Amino acid sequence: MMEPLISVIIPVYRIERYLGICIESILDQTYKNLEIILVDDGSPDRCPELCDLYASKDSRITVIHKPNGGLVSARKAGILASHGDYIGVVDGDDWIGRGFYMSLFSAISESGADAAIAGFTRDLFSKSQVILNTVPSGTYEGESLRALYKQMLSCGRFHSYGITTYLWNKLFRRECILQRQLDVDDAISIGEDAAAVYPALLGCGKICVTDNCAYHYRQREDSMLKLSKSFSDETASLRILYAYLSDKFRDYPAEYRLIQQLDDWILGTFIIRSGGVCQPDVKLPEGFPFTVSVRNKRIAVCGAGTFGQQLVRRMKQSGDYNIVGWFDDDYREYRRCCMDVDPPAGIASRKFDCVIIAKLDRASVEAHRRELLDLGVSGEKIISIEPSESARRQALGIYLNETAGGRLS
Repeated sequence: MMEPLISVIIPVYRIERYLGICIESILDQTYKNLEIILVDDGSPDRCPELCDLYASKDSRITVIHKPNGGLVSARKAGILASHGDYIGVVDGDDWIGRGFYMSLFSAISESGADAAIAGFTRDLFSKSQVILNTVPSGTYEGESLRALYKQMLSCGRFHSYGITTYLWNKLFRRECILQRQLDVDDAISIGEDAAAVYPALLGCGKICVTDNCAYHYRQREDSMLKLSKSFSDETASLRILYAYLSDKFRDYPAEYRLIQQLDDWILGTFIIRSGGVCQPDVKLPEGFPFTVSVRNKRIAVCGAGTFGQQLVRRMKQSGDYNIVGWFDDDYREYRRCCMDVDPPAGIASRKFDCVIIAKLDRASVEAHRRELLDLGVSGEKIISIEPSESARRQALGIYLNETAGGRLS
């Protein structure tokens, strides 16, 4: 008996260096009944040629060539062309281990679930880090599924989601993801995955969470460097996402606390994308240290990810902040991207008034805090974002340019 068909959709744009590796990893899957849909989103490099070459080599591959329309539009084109009983997505610069789809299909088949959720492995040059969902692995249905819904976007600690936002480390029954992906507003350019993932999960009757980490998310050199839009542009993009998910969530029981979870998650995203630094005339509430409290002080920044990069960039643009050092455990990789980042041990040789931990996840914050204390940094000089609930509501209202506690009218 033939296995059910899995459609794997791969949006393709400016990734000719990595595309072959991605496609080969899918062709090499132990699960063989695959439909592989390459969506060339008007890529200006050799990607269209590569797509056609691979399609000539394997009958399971279909190629769609379309004008550039962005990630959402490419995924829609792929899903509309698909025929699979199950739908998966792979980003064209990533790759997957041989048993990735077999493992997810087996989890669905054995449990009767509508979706299987994996973790992933983050590949950063020569380093790899396994990342799991916060919620435990297992099958969720009935009461346990309702409990899962209460912590999908926020599991009790500030900006700590229960289930990762990514679409690519999940496998859905067709009927659970099809319309949810087609509904996503093409204008959404931040949080495209979340806009499809969470509504799709809410449409499932049973969900299986696994510890499979065979999806390899490639942290490319150019993706490590986070482009900085203006504060108003970042806000406008996130407002679109917030409005979209707010509308989707209102139809579900209040016990799921979906709007409250969204408030918490979107605020964290605002902070990360803005670096926690608003326009010069905007003052964030108490509990957010990146305002007047650190102006004109000697600042050391710990963390060079998206949050750290935006924080340093916007502080330098402001001219009101004196950054005397920037530190991260992955300093070698960031230096390769031409960022002036040093190992944390180097903080001992700097004179500073405070150290800002540019992280929101509490586990990461506490790990950095312990490391700084071990390096002799006074606890009184270490600051991070630890806002109260009232401060969160006020801050979200500021970011959304609203006054009603972050709710959009």
